[in-house]
Amino acid sequence: MEELEEEEIKLEEKLEEEEEELEELKELEQFEVDEEEEFEKLEKELEEELEELDEEFAEELKELEEEELEELEEELEKELDKEELDEEFKEELKELEVLEDAELEEELEKELEELDEELEEELEELEEES
Repeated sequence: MEELEEEEIKLEEKLEEEEEELEELKELEQFEVDEEEEFEKLEKELEEELEELDEEFAEELKELEEEELEELEEELEKELDKEELDEEFKEELKELEVLEDAELEEELEKELEELDEELEEELEELEEES
């Protein structure tokens, strides 16, 4: 009987140990579940933050591209304006050259007329003298 009691005590102790181990396993399992839930929560938060950052980056990139495009358009307009002004300047320069040529031609004609008149006068004087 004593042996039975000892056996019963041993079995009870073993049962208690196994119950403690089972409790520890349950706690460990719950800890793992909690950790996994926390990990999933953090992962979801990170994904959301990453999406927000992607959207912000896309917006900033779009703004930068628009600004750069506007700057390029302004530069192109300035270049076109400069080319137009250059063309206008060239045209005006040609017109001035034509005017100068015409004025020079008029002056030369006047000088020729004056010389003709002087020559005629001198010829008349020479004819009168002879």
